[in-house]
Amino acid sequence: MKKLLLLTFIVSATFVSAQTNNKKISVIAYYAGDAQHIDAYPVEKLTHIIYSFCHLKGNQLNVDNKNDSLTIMHLVELKKRNPSLKIILSIGGWSGCEPCSLVFSTDVGRNEFAASVKHLNEYFKTDGIDIDWEYPAIEGYPGHRYTPEDKHNFTLLLQTLRNTLGKKYEISFAAGGFTKFLQQSIEWDKIVPFVDKVNLMTYDLVHGYSKVTGHHTPLYSTPQQLESTNNAVHYLDSIGFPKNKLVIGAAFYARIFDTDIDANNGLYQPGKFDRGFSWKDFDMDALQKEGYVYHWDDVAKAPYMYNAAKKKIITFDNERSITLKTKYAVDQKLNGIMFWQLADDKTKDGLLDALDKALHN
Repeated sequence: MKKLLLLTFIVSATFVSAQTNNKKISVIAYYAGDAQHIDAYPVEKLTHIIYSFCHLKGNQLNVDNKNDSLTIMHLVELKKRNPSLKIILSIGGWSGCEPCSLVFSTDVGRNEFAASVKHLNEYFKTDGIDIDWEYPAIEGYPGHRYTPEDKHNFTLLLQTLRNTLGKKYEISFAAGGFTKFLQQSIEWDKIVPFVDKVNLMTYDLVHGYSKVTGHHTPLYSTPQQLESTNNAVHYLDSIGFPKNKLVIGAAFYARIFDTDIDANNGLYQPGKFDRGFSWKDFDMDALQKEGYVYHWDDVAKAPYMYNAAKKKIITFDNERSITLKTKYAVDQKLNGIMFWQLADDKTKDGLLDALDKALHN
């Protein structure tokens, strides 16, 4: 009887430990869709939804229109389905932070912004702010202002937000997953006390302006491509940034590139970006009928497809790579995994389902 009780205790303790470990892993969805479509997604499998995007109006965080307000309010209502779910407001995006460098360069701008963030979170009953400024101190969206002072001003912005919001609200930011951003945009040693999470955009590592093809969201570097999820995590760990504040990124969309020559199944060749498309529109059978051949890069741990006749390569995340990224986040004791974006997923048997399965297997 004692042995049975001991065995029961061990099994129960193991189960509780597994549950606790899983709860430590954030599963964060950026969401740029509307109020209606999100109901079809398994939001019970998420810890956070980041509403994308609010914008600056003057020095203040602004919700653009009635539809955006309705969407945010509906996201908050999803807590009835998932009581532990947190809804985060976000500012910026690739083209959405044009005034950020100027506004965040002054105490007045930072203070007014932080006050507006607190006001909107209180009004909507949301749970924090995510800053998606692409990028402080280095060139981002063409024509947007950037200055060397952005780097320190970003630290002051996070400090002002924390002083204004206190501990009640979460503060995170979307960080470029590439080396130049990691080395030049952020005062990593100074921001630690102010942020809960850093959402590493370890996707678009080969992007719309790239002139050489490659994996846009690989887990590991290859001899031909340094930029990867592991490269970003390793760099930040090497300079002492706490890994338990790092969230790695996955892509719920694919990118197609044209290659100049037919070589190496399209990888690491001169070429240019053609277009992107959502995972929900990814049809393996149709692509294979068009002449695309599926490949798996076992070094990068990344899938891709190549059409030799058309000289086109598709780079993406799939169920296999998402599973490996999720297990990497757990094994490395990171804060979690996030993705852009939920509305790109399939509503059933999608990449979020694969991610959740990886967490619980």
